[in-house]
Amino acid sequence: MKRITALLLAAMLTLTVLTGCGTQTPAGQSGSEEAGSLREINVVLDWYPNALHTFIYTAIQRGYYKDEGLDVKVRFPSNENDALSLVAAGKAEIGLYYQQDVIQAVADQGVGIKSIGAVVQSPLNIILSLADKNIHSPKDLEGKTVGYAGTALSESLVKALMDANGADFSRVNLVNVGFDLMSSMTTGNVDATIGCLVNHEVPQMEEEGFDVNYFMVNEFGIPNYYEAVFLANDKMIDAEPEVLAGFLRASAKGFADFQADPDGCLQILLDNQNEENFPLSPSVETQSCKTLLPLMETESTPFLSQTAETWQANIDWMYSVGLIHEKVDPAQVMAEIDF
Repeated sequence: MKRITALLLAAMLTLTVLTGCGTQTPAGQSGSEEAGSLREINVVLDWYPNALHTFIYTAIQRGYYKDEGLDVKVRFPSNENDALSLVAAGKAEIGLYYQQDVIQAVADQGVGIKSIGAVVQSPLNIILSLADKNIHSPKDLEGKTVGYAGTALSESLVKALMDANGADFSRVNLVNVGFDLMSSMTTGNVDATIGCLVNHEVPQMEEEGFDVNYFMVNEFGIPNYYEAVFLANDKMIDAEPEVLAGFLRASAKGFADFQADPDGCLQILLDNQNEENFPLSPSVETQSCKTLLPLMETESTPFLSQTAETWQANIDWMYSVGLIHEKVDPAQVMAEIDF
């Protein structure tokens, strides 16, 4: 994880911060339609549009946000932490980002943000390798080279996985490969990676003809965590909870449509993909939807629900492995918005 403070300062000093972010209005819908009577909401994604964001584009296309009096503008991040830093700086109303980053920003930097809803109820992060490496568990990582995207969280996850399963972490060679997670494996530079997602890189590599093995990080001693959460800053949570509630209601309607008609809703996403920077494979995204839908809502966890228990478990774990230096209460990192 990168330090958040510098990003916050940069965001605050930029006069037109969102100019650098991509923005989209779904095909067939006017960006100015009744804009004057609607509350504009800038939503900064965690990355370019993909299957995870299908429900957002569905809710825009079908007027669910508009029904709540909202004009939702989707923004693409220019930097990896934009969803967090821009929301914290008041330059965007809502961001889609990651649970552990929220905990770290609040606990160690005192950033005034909270999660308002969990989008994916369990991790998508995996240890991924080519099948011929025969890596099936943390013990199999001994003597191997593991690529990661340079985050302290990834290092701690590998160590925690191995420690919890009697494996020797000192026998792993961790290599920072940046965003080249897939290519670092296919070129033989590393034996495995952490940071690839089960819903994207697995079907992508299989489509490219590679046989792969993987295991989930929470299968071996890591607490369950939310892969993605919606963020808002403390000021907006206090001043405009009804706006946030409307956003969550409309998002839930978009998700209900996504559940009922995955193919139809995915087509809305494909019609609004960012082909220049992040072209989508329809077959990969179709498989991604099949993976995502049962993880975004389960029999016991409704879409966008979050619990203090899950936040507390992750706060405790991050403190125990040195990812944060001060513990916080779950109420400091999650807000209960009644929608």
